[in-house]
Amino acid sequence: MTNSQLHTFHIPVLGLAFSIDTPIRVGRFGISSVISIVDDILIEHMRKHYANLYGETYNPITVRDEDYRARRITAYLNLLQKIVQKQIAALKASAFEKGSEIVKYFEMLPESSSLKTLYRHMTHTTDNAKQTALQTELRAKIVPGDIDVNIMTKLDKVNLGRNKEQLPTEFTDALSSLRGFTKSGLNSSVILSAGLNPRLFSYMGQHSEFFPDENGFLKKRVILKVSDYRSAIIQGKILAKKGIWISEFRIESGLNCGGHAFPSHGFLLGPILEEFKTNRSLLLSELQDIYSAALQEKGIPLPANLPFRITVQGGIGTAKEDAFLREYYCVEGTGWGSPFLLIPEATNVDEKTRQMLARANKEDYYISDASPLGVPFNNLRGSTSDLFLQQRAHDGKPGSKCTKKFLISNTEFTTEPICTASSQYQELKIDQLKKQNLSPNVFLEKFAKIIEKACLCEDLAASGLINTNGHGTVKERAVAVCPGPNLAFFSKIATLEEMVGHIYGRLQLMTDPNRPNLFINELRLYIDYMKQEMQKKMESWNSKEQKYFDTFRKNLQDGIAHYKALIPKLKEETERYRETMHNELLALEQELLEIVFPAVTPELAH
Repeated sequence: MTNSQLHTFHIPVLGLAFSIDTPIRVGRFGISSVISIVDDILIEHMRKHYANLYGETYNPITVRDEDYRARRITAYLNLLQKIVQKQIAALKASAFEKGSEIVKYFEMLPESSSLKTLYRHMTHTTDNAKQTALQTELRAKIVPGDIDVNIMTKLDKVNLGRNKEQLPTEFTDALSSLRGFTKSGLNSSVILSAGLNPRLFSYMGQHSEFFPDENGFLKKRVILKVSDYRSAIIQGKILAKKGIWISEFRIESGLNCGGHAFPSHGFLLGPILEEFKTNRSLLLSELQDIYSAALQEKGIPLPANLPFRITVQGGIGTAKEDAFLREYYCVEGTGWGSPFLLIPEATNVDEKTRQMLARANKEDYYISDASPLGVPFNNLRGSTSDLFLQQRAHDGKPGSKCTKKFLISNTEFTTEPICTASSQYQELKIDQLKKQNLSPNVFLEKFAKIIEKACLCEDLAASGLINTNGHGTVKERAVAVCPGPNLAFFSKIATLEEMVGHIYGRLQLMTDPNRPNLFINELRLYIDYMKQEMQKKMESWNSKEQKYFDTFRKNLQDGIAHYKALIPKLKEETERYRETMHNELLALEQELLEIVFPAVTPELAH
C-alpha cells in the first residue's frame, strides 16, 4: 500500500522554514508533505538540531567540504527518513487505546478509505482473537507519508570556488539540490516549480535514479507544478524525451496560492482543470509514446504500470470544495497549504507570526513586489520582515546584508550579480535616484519601490531558526511569511486532528461563514490584479498592452461562463449558496465589463 491510497490531500511546500521539518511532524500519520531544498544553510542547522534531539550522530558539513551543498541536502533527507522510520516503528508498537498514536493514525483517515473501514471493523469486533488478528493486519498496513522535496527552477545561481573561479555547471544551486535529492535514500518525488530550466532538465536525464529499475519501479519520481495545460504538455514532452516520466501534474492557482504568484493571462482554475479533464487521455498517450521511445534508446523496458496523477492546490477552504474538485474534475488529490500555518503540530512557525496570522483579516493579505526575483509575492501586512525593512530605510540603512546569495541576479551597477534586496544594490539605486532631480512625490514613489525588496533568503528561513534557538549573533530575527489569501477565512490555531477533520468534513474550522466559493475568490483576485497591472502601464500604454489586456479580459469572461454552467452541478451545496454564487458572478462580470482601456496614442501604437 502507498500513502496515496491513505489521504486525499498533501501539504505543499511552505516558504523555506515553515515546512522544513513537517515530515517529522506529520509523516508518521501517513500524511505526505513537501520541503524546500533551496537553503542548505538552514538545512544544515536543522540537521544538527534534529540529530541532537533524536540522539543521532552529527558530523558537520562545512563550506570547505567538496560538494557541500548537495551533501548537506542528502544528509538531512536521510536523517528525516531515519527519524520517520523510528516514529513509525514506535507507532506500530503502540496499543489500540484512546489517545495513542496508532489510534490517531487510523482516526484521521478519510471515511472513504478501505483501511478506515477495516479499522472500524476491528473496533466493533467483540471476539478477542479476531480483534487481535485485525490489529496485526492493520499494523502491517501502516505506511508513512512521502517526504517530497521542492526545487524552484528559477533559483539556479552559478557558484564560485574558493579562489573565485567559476565552478562547473553541476555545482549550480538547482543542480546541486537535485543531486542532493538523488543521492538520498528516499523513495519519493521532486516537485519542479516556476517553469522551464533546460540546464536542470538535461541534468535530470543523466541520473539513473529517475529511470525505472528491472521491476519497472521508479524510486525517484518527478512532480511538475503547473499553472495551465500548455506548460504541462511542453515541459512534460521535454522531460519525456530525456527518459524522465512525470508521475504527477500538480495544478496550482496562479494567484490564489501562497509564496510566489505566477499569474496566468487570465486563465482561471476551473477552465484549466476542465482542459486537463478533457485531454487527460491524450496527455497520457502523447507523453507515453515519447517516453517509451526514449527508454528504448536507453535499452530500458517500458514499465507496465506508469504512475500518472493529476492534483490541484490553491485556495481550497471547505470539505465540499475539496470533494467537488476531486469528483467533478477527476483529480486524484488536493493540496492544503496555508491553513496548516495555523497548526503548531504541522508547521515550523514562530509563535509571534502564528498569532499574527490568526488575527489577520482579508485586507492584511496582499500581493507585493517584495521578492528580489521580480515575481509577485504573497505577503502579510505588519510582518516583522516588513517592519524591519521600513525601519532600516528610516534609519538611513536601506536593504539587508547579503550573506546567502540565493537570489542574486542584478548586474545594473556591478560586474558580478547582486541581489536587489541587498544594502549594496539599494544604496547604489537610491544614489542614482537622487541625481535625477525628480519631484518629491515621484521620488518617494520610486524610493518606496526600491526599499520594498525583502531579504527572503534570511526572512523566510528565520522562523525555523527562532524555534530551534538558532539566533546566533542576531538578537531578533525578521520573519517574512507568504500565506495565500484564503487564510483570511481561518483564524483558529488548531490541532492536526482538527485540521484533517476539517478537510474531510468532520468539523468546521473556517471562521467566516460568508466566505465566497474558491472560484469566486480567485476571480476577484484576478480582476483586482488586472486593474493594478493596467494602472502600472498607463503611462506607456500601447497596442501591445491593449492586446494583452484584451486577451486577459476575454479569458476571464470565458472563466465566468464556465462557472455559470458549473453552478447547477454543485449539488452538495444549498440552493442559497448556489444563488449567492450566481449573483456574485454577475456582479464580477459587470465589473469586468466596466473596465475602460486607455486610448492608444499614435506615437505609442507600436
